[in-house]
Amino acid sequence: MNHNTPITPRPLSSRTGQTQRLASADQLRAQGIPAAEVAAHCRPGGWQQLLPSVFLLQPGPPTSEDRLKAALLYARRTGAVPPQGPDAMITGLAALSLHRFSSAPALTALDRIDVLVPRTRRLRSTGWVRVVRAPESPEPVELTGLPVAPVARAVADAVSGLADAEAVRRLLTEAVRGGHCEPGAVVRELSRARLLSRPHVVDAVDSLLAEGRSLSEQRLYEMVREFALPDPLWNVDLRLPGGPHLGGVDAYWPDQAVAVELDTRAPRQDDDELWTECTRKREHLERLGITVVHLTPRKLREAMDQQATVVRTALMAATDRQPAAYVVVLPR
Repeated sequence: MNHNTPITPRPLSSRTGQTQRLASADQLRAQGIPAAEVAAHCRPGGWQQLLPSVFLLQPGPPTSEDRLKAALLYARRTGAVPPQGPDAMITGLAALSLHRFSSAPALTALDRIDVLVPRTRRLRSTGWVRVVRAPESPEPVELTGLPVAPVARAVADAVSGLADAEAVRRLLTEAVRGGHCEPGAVVRELSRARLLSRPHVVDAVDSLLAEGRSLSEQRLYEMVREFALPDPLWNVDLRLPGGPHLGGVDAYWPDQAVAVELDTRAPRQDDDELWTECTRKREHLERLGITVVHLTPRKLREAMDQQATVVRTALMAATDRQPAAYVVVLPR
């Protein structure tokens, strides 16, 4: 045996008792393996350094799972200071693939894995790992045993690296149509990432909001039908006789003077002005004796029965209120 003879890698056991496939330099050092021995193991046919201070303790190419775990090991906080909030999580296209998005590439096809870390971390992108920083890290979800960014955040991080308008539109549409999250949550994350100044993103957002509103309207129709509410007048404009336009509502019961409005707004540059206008309209209608029930897409999706009860209560309470002002109802 001489200095050129490779050291036979000794199998390492993880906490579960299974053979360990990956380890960081700190983990190896904690197991009593010095840097010189690690270097010896990394000769051809032995261990492989996938990323700085991250090693695959097996010969052969890394699997998709190996690459994901290696990215997290690279981004993992080290040292004595305990982490404040989530330390690191998979985000971007890799996260969407784990969320089973059909519009996201398969993990095997990705040449880059995005990892979300707190903004204060001193960590650089390297190799096939892109470091994404966030002022406030969201609460991760666990998928295949890995911490993964929630869909809205993962979509924003994926969009930040895409210049293809069609690819952006597909991701945003699947996020909403697939029931992963509400349009407002996606647009909120895009706004935080300062992506709404990109024309192809704005175009996709407009399509997303139209998609989200259509789904919310379908749920509203379903609520009325499933919970046997009286049929309203759908999508109408309200006016005072010979007077000004009062605004449009999504459903209106003229006999009870009850209106339902869907709040499908999302954070945009003109959001404050739009909110002021919506508030002014609602207050005006209520001064005329019209009860306005405010529903959000999330409430309709997650608690439709509760929202049906709210509407039914408003309809039943009409007999206890003073008669509302007469208004003209027109198709919208």
